Amino acid sequence: MSDSSVSLVNSSIFTLKGFPGLEQYYPWISVPFSSIYAMVFLGNCMVLHVIRTEPSLHQPMFYFLAFLALTDLCMGLSTVHTVLGILWGISQEISLDGCIAQAYFIHGLSITESGVLLTMAYDRFTAICNPLRYTSILTNHRVLGLLVGILMRSALSILPVIIRLKWFQYCCPHMLSHSFCLHQDLLRLACSDIRFNSFYALTLVIFTLLLDSLLILVSYVFILCTVLAVASQEERLKSLQTCVSHICAVLVFYIPIIGLTMVHRFGKHLSPLVHVLMGNIYILFPPLMNPIIYSVKTQQIRTRLKKWFSLKV
Repeated sequence: MSDSSVSLVNSSIFTLKGFPGLEQYYPWISVPFSSIYAMVFLGNCMVLHVIRTEPSLHQPMFYFLAFLALTDLCMGLSTVHTVLGILWGISQEISLDGCIAQAYFIHGLSITESGVLLTMAYDRFTAICNPLRYTSILTNHRVLGLLVGILMRSALSILPVIIRLKWFQYCCPHMLSHSFCLHQDLLRLACSDIRFNSFYALTLVIFTLLLDSLLILVSYVFILCTVLAVASQEERLKSLQTCVSHICAVLVFYIPIIGLTMVHRFGKHLSPLVHVLMGNIYILFPPLMNPIIYSVKTQQIRTRLKKWFSLKV
């Protein structure tokens, strides 16, 4: 490859495709997207505020929920500037360093959210299958240790492939498929040897997202067996109701990931707009829905919100 070609390939500016074919509708599309981001920020901040200010919610289940809300809030913050920047006509360009940083936060936060959902499943498993030892098992010290472990896993496990992105050579044109940067999107443009990144990324998905989902499933098998052993139907329903919001949060997180994976793997013939929409659903749907789910399905939060709004009125 000639020196001029190398300098062209190593250009550090990438263009985000946005929503192909809908460029003339960007002012209109920006309205629902701006509203969604506003709801993501307000909803998760509201959950965090309620948990912080209500002493009765200072227990493991709600500590995990607060961490989930914080993760969702960071996910929204990591993508809002590029998505709305495109829709508002500010810029469709992003530097290589900015793109790599955004990919790090998006993938790292996805692993974090998966880990939080797993610890929440462990919380429900302990509360239902071993209720007498719940407070002695899930102490504040252990909860803090679990949350630090989740952060360390997500922050460090993704580093090897993210760091390598900086040293790849990228083929022109530097056109990314989404409104934000993803690891697999940058790999698609790389002219370098990407075998390590591809293998490591697959291994990482298997040992984080897939393993977490299997452990969540196993925990609910044990929960179901324990609940079915209870004689009273009323007690069965009461136990299962404490799990409904968590089950909804798990579905809200994993279904978009599975959908996006299927589209990337088997939907190459589909319109690029389908890929873009699935990518935005993967990014925005869980942070949008989780505060709604927990506000509606969790009695303690619902009661606290009613009191709060009644005082405001």
